[in-house]
Amino acid sequence: MALLDNPHLKAKSVHIAGTKGKGSVAAMVASALTASGYKTGLYTSPHLIDIRERFQIDGNMISEAEFADIISEIQPAVDAVNRSANYGKLTTFEIMTALCFVFFTRHNVDFAVVEVGLGGRLDATNVIRPEVCVITPVNLDHTDVLGDTIDKIAAEKAGIIKAGVSVVSAPQADEAVYVIEKKCLELNSPLIKAGTDVIWENAGFNAEVSRLLIKGRLGEYQLSIPLLGCCQMENAATAVAALEVLIEKGFNISPLTISAGMSKLKWPGRFQVCGKQPVIIIDGAHNMISARELKKSLLYYYNDYFRQDAPRSSAEKILVFGASADKDVTGMIGELVPLFSKIIVTRSAHPRSMEISILEDECNKLGIEVKSAQDVAKAIELAKKQALNNGFICITGSFFVAGEATGYLNPG
Repeated sequence: MALLDNPHLKAKSVHIAGTKGKGSVAAMVASALTASGYKTGLYTSPHLIDIRERFQIDGNMISEAEFADIISEIQPAVDAVNRSANYGKLTTFEIMTALCFVFFTRHNVDFAVVEVGLGGRLDATNVIRPEVCVITPVNLDHTDVLGDTIDKIAAEKAGIIKAGVSVVSAPQADEAVYVIEKKCLELNSPLIKAGTDVIWENAGFNAEVSRLLIKGRLGEYQLSIPLLGCCQMENAATAVAALEVLIEKGFNISPLTISAGMSKLKWPGRFQVCGKQPVIIIDGAHNMISARELKKSLLYYYNDYFRQDAPRSSAEKILVFGASADKDVTGMIGELVPLFSKIIVTRSAHPRSMEISILEDECNKLGIEVKSAQDVAKAIELAKKQALNNGFICITGSFFVAGEATGYLNPG
């Protein structure tokens, strides 16, 4: 970063780590900051369809021309680091992180809202000096890299905490709470807990919007968020808790601008409704915990399909599923399959995708009748034929599957 004149230090920043929900929280914080009048950069990963989705300013992703131009600009610095290779050559994510900060600096953003890529302590994004650090729920994922217990993974996430900088934590398992509290105490970093210091109440929903009341430390916030999913209420409370820290630091953010920003939020691939006849839901759930959250949301928002003896319980309910090769597909399928009458397994075009034959074997082990389709588009068409107009289709298992499904159902 020094070779690029330290672009990561040019703007105020918010740093967000966690196993699940960190992208949604980042998008919520960024949208509220934009509505508050701050030019706001948002850096997230992975992308659904286009890599440029990762780099946004005020909701607009980087252009193809500027993306290419910045790659050319930073190439000499990348080559110089790779030649020295003291710590190995730069990864794609490290290069993309450098690109993001150059992009934000070019446009003189006021804030950079930055999502951790993996873990936190050793992540490429952990070079910023944030105004507030956020840790969303910590669960078992990427255990081969981060550790095989909640406390080990929480320690990696807590590696983003900086001395004296306020920390916002989403509701956590006890093991994670202990680790985060200990780190905050060591670094004299104030800790705010969503679910305790900032709470929320469900105020209803329709097919497109979740309504909730958040009671924060500084006030109350009536929000209408164009995102469904039970976890999004928790994510919104976590985002508000972070925004309240910024308010305390003197930034011009109000309940009105927070509400306005949240109402304009765009965050596809998260319990996204992409069809009504049949109902089609796309969700990027990619581990057992997120599959459990998806199950909870399906039962909550669509209980007329999934509750026994409900009006539409006899309709065909089809799960389209594909996963990455390193994921706990047994756990994910085990969570979701009891809700569905049929399952279609598939794979995305990504090289890390799990082979269809392995998914078929997993289903057979569980005694589940399964069909397969060679790609996501074929799986969707097969599901639509079987579901008819009154059925229900859920497409999930990985962000790659969710991205291809989104692109297929919403081209352009």
